Amino acid sequence: MKTVFMFSGQGAQYAGMGKDLYENYAVAKEVFDRADEVLGYSIKDICFSDEEKLGLTEFTQPAILTMSIAAMKVLQENGINADMTAGLSLGEYSALVASGAMKFEEAVALVQKRGKFMSEAVPAGKGGMFAIIGLDTALVEKAAGLGRTLVLDCKDPEIAKAALAVCKDSKPVLNGADASNYEAMNAVATEAGVVLGVSGKDLNELYDTTAALEKLGNKNLVLDTTGADIKETFANTVQVRRAALKDQDRTFGYPSIVNLVKIAKGDLHLQAALASMFTMKYGSIIVMEQMTYAEALPLYGLRQNVYTDPQKPMKVEPGIYPLNGADENAVVVTTVDFALTYFVVSGELERSGVPLNLVINDAGGLSVLTSWAAGKFSGNSISSYIKENVEPKVKSRKLIIPGKVAVLKGDLEAKLPGWEIIVGPREAVQLVKFLKDLQADGQI
Repeated sequence: MKTVFMFSGQGAQYAGMGKDLYENYAVAKEVFDRADEVLGYSIKDICFSDEEKLGLTEFTQPAILTMSIAAMKVLQENGINADMTAGLSLGEYSALVASGAMKFEEAVALVQKRGKFMSEAVPAGKGGMFAIIGLDTALVEKAAGLGRTLVLDCKDPEIAKAALAVCKDSKPVLNGADASNYEAMNAVATEAGVVLGVSGKDLNELYDTTAALEKLGNKNLVLDTTGADIKETFANTVQVRRAALKDQDRTFGYPSIVNLVKIAKGDLHLQAALASMFTMKYGSIIVMEQMTYAEALPLYGLRQNVYTDPQKPMKVEPGIYPLNGADENAVVVTTVDFALTYFVVSGELERSGVPLNLVINDAGGLSVLTSWAAGKFSGNSISSYIKENVEPKVKSRKLIIPGKVAVLKGDLEAKLPGWEIIVGPREAVQLVKFLKDLQADGQI
């Protein structure tokens, strides 16, 4: 028998979580205390008693991660160990820590950034969608007044025209063109300047109707792949996307819309589950009867994580990133352009409060040791970038390099005359103390 540790995503939080573990198990207390040190505030106070903050993404994500690892440590202390780990959305980071692939302190710093960025991207109370089925002018007026994106599910051109007269300025999706009405619906959608949704009794009819609309000059389309049941809808959505990508068929190269209200038949829990499935396979617009805060956050996180190309490393743009109010006289710190490394390192640098210029050059989107081994983060590449892009803009001649590539110190000193090369710590979590010590000694 195998043992699996499975970690939940955002939405699992509740006020008081972890308090019993903290009070009764030293290993759990240690995890919470380590998290407090990284975060710069008391995550245990938020978990135990601050329900308001616990509902805010910026605090929720490090709270769930900390709670998850604390619970895992208690299980391990009692002789329960995992053969494998798994996590949903935010839970992936807990699984990475549990497996040993990521240090706890790194994960806490990263999810703090992740939660902050998600909060900034989708502030509380912002975002949402209405699907109007069986149009009623008064209902459309009410929905339009809420400032949400509307999906008008309507096959009658005259009714659609009347509805658009009320809400066309909000740019709704008019979902209702099929083989029987596409010409009239095209005229209504074109006049209003809105996206037109296309459907068919099967994929052949959907294809032919879409092609006919393209001949009319309309390429502002979405494809309604909703079928009679879940199986048909899934097959439709996958086949449309495969035809567009593998067969390079531009006619099926439009976004798809999946109406879960139709196929889930009133089961709200099933709608939430199907939303996850169609986010991955390959619904561009997903219509649900409702979406709670607890459902929205893991779905947004899943959507963010799924739609990245694994063949293309997640990179940040090369450049000089001033932190903590740094000016041209601030010390220079460099690391690779791998996004995970950047966010972890920049987070620790910001926590130090020390003004500095973080310099990122093109290292192929690889980690520090990998890019060094590949020759992309070398004495030549670093010195060339410093000479061409940093020296004209920055007066400081002190450069801090990652401790994992301390071997580059001599080469950089030879290639960058006049620069003092300082070897930093091997781990990002050590940066705060390292920088504060240098500052206290007057070295930076």
